[in-house]
Amino acid sequence: MSRPDFLRQKTKGGGILPDNENTPRVNEEISASQVLLVDENGVKVGTVNTVDAIRMAMEHSLDLVEVAPMAQPPVCRIMDFGKYRYQLQKKEKDARKKQKVQALKEIKMRPKIDDHDFDFKTKAVKTFLESGHRVKVSVFFRGREMSFLNKGEEVLNRVIEQCEDVGKCESKPMMEGRYMRVLLTPLTSTTNTNKQQPSKTKGE
Repeated sequence: MSRPDFLRQKTKGGGILPDNENTPRVNEEISASQVLLVDENGVKVGTVNTVDAIRMAMEHSLDLVEVAPMAQPPVCRIMDFGKYRYQLQKKEKDARKKQKVQALKEIKMRPKIDDHDFDFKTKAVKTFLESGHRVKVSVFFRGREMSFLNKGEEVLNRVIEQCEDVGKCESKPMMEGRYMRVLLTPLTSTTNTNKQQPSKTKGE
């Protein structure tokens, strides 16, 4: 249950901060009578009364933020808390953008697949692996084809062999109903190389 607005933290501009257990206490929210103060330039001022520390922050149009609540006395720093939160959220957002989301792709084949179709689908497998995705390669057996499981295993082994420069097989081909499957995962060195490979300049 969230706290009413009059009990929640406010910045120097009067804005109400999100009610979050991880949000440090700011200004009047700080309950300690004295704090170890660090000013806006990172200089340690020393132990002062909390009301005086808040007044010093207000004089600079900044906030008093409790950065180490478990210390004795609590450590507080003078800063623009709204700006600090914005920069922190921006860094987290940028980090999420840079983080590569690994998806599970699936390529389906048949035990009697022709060479052209095999080459086309194997190329797709390699593309997915080079992009950092895991790939499930499946061979589907119809009717009497279940009597020739070795054909499906041969197809999967060919895929594994042709993709060994960009991916590795987690296990041997296994049956799941009428499907024989293998799971390929990208090689770390391959994905890193693709990220770091410089673009060629004109004339090269």
